Amino acid sequence: MSLLNIAAILITLTALFSYINFRFIKLPSTIGIMLISLCVSIIIVGLGKIGFANIAQHSRDLLDKVDFNTTLMQGMLSFLLFAGALHINLNDLAKQKWVIGGLATFGVILSTFIIGSTTWYLLRLLNVELSFIYCLIFGALISPTDPIAVLGILKTAGAPKSLETKIAGESLFNDGIGVVVFIVLLEIATGGHEIQAGHIIILFLEEAVGGIIYGLIIGAIAYWMLKSVDNYQVEILVTLALVMGGYALANVIHTSGPIAVVVAGLLIGNHGRLLAMSDKTREHLDTFWELVDEILNAVLFVLIGLEVLVLTFSSDYLLAAILLIPVVLIARFICVGVPVSLLKLRREFSPNAIKVMTWGGLRGGISVALALSLPPGTQRDIILAITYVIVIFSISVQGLTIGKLIQKQNFD
Repeated sequence: MSLLNIAAILITLTALFSYINFRFIKLPSTIGIMLISLCVSIIIVGLGKIGFANIAQHSRDLLDKVDFNTTLMQGMLSFLLFAGALHINLNDLAKQKWVIGGLATFGVILSTFIIGSTTWYLLRLLNVELSFIYCLIFGALISPTDPIAVLGILKTAGAPKSLETKIAGESLFNDGIGVVVFIVLLEIATGGHEIQAGHIIILFLEEAVGGIIYGLIIGAIAYWMLKSVDNYQVEILVTLALVMGGYALANVIHTSGPIAVVVAGLLIGNHGRLLAMSDKTREHLDTFWELVDEILNAVLFVLIGLEVLVLTFSSDYLLAAILLIPVVLIARFICVGVPVSLLKLRREFSPNAIKVMTWGGLRGGISVALALSLPPGTQRDIILAITYVIVIFSISVQGLTIGKLIQKQNFD
């Protein structure tokens, strides 16, 4: 089946599920689409069990041709991160820099070890064999909050601006740190070469710091180009080139594409929007990127729902995932609570901020994509099944209730 036919099927399913959700179910768009997709997947699996094996097999064959990891990490992610960063105010971000920095670095690393260690003990009790290093890898891929899931939910949750900036800013940056930790641990697990402290530091500098510098460079080039013309068609093409070309080159020079795109998006969304665009260009640019964001988000959540067709589940894996859901939430609570409690010595925080930031720390497609990138084997099957259940819980349960939780709180 050609790439065009696969894309046509995915867009058609996305449009159909969006219509059903908007017309009848009326859940937040991304959550409703994912749940419909998940229900369809479960029905297909059920049909396969009662004699309609061809339908189930054809569905799996189609999904096998869509490499979720490549589709998200090398395709959709750059567009979604840029669209999210484009509408974050740098002044608001600067006010929350210590909270965001602490959560995106210290929080991710601490969460990796809390979740990884607890997972190792829990799986031993369940007689599920998974080495300690792979438990840490699971901790690394499930620790970062997903900017795609978070930004989509916060748009409709009615969160106060300061809280939205904290959660969205953290999740836009912490995936870069999470990916670095994931890569280092995976290199240790696969034994590619000896990992030393110097190697870890260099890898961090290449990915995180290099991504920031590279993002500033490509953002500045795009800003200069935008400022030198006044034609919205050309300027939209410049931003497309920034996202696609910039992300592709980041992979070639081995720096963090996600961080670079976020930094470039912040630069264009603030200085570019204010100083390099006419009102007409600004309007068209915002409309274009909002539309790209909505379409790709919808397709992504359809894919998340359909992934259940190709996963290997067992009762032990399912039980482990259910038991690890509170572990992930407790780790999130600790990793939010420690930096915020320390920062309370210098500034005021609402007592409800930790609660909402804990529950608002959604996991999404990036965790599933990283799990899918693991080498084939039992370890991958275990981690992928557990990750998938936690992501589904996070998006559906936390995503559906975070709005109500926010509405009940009082914030500074």
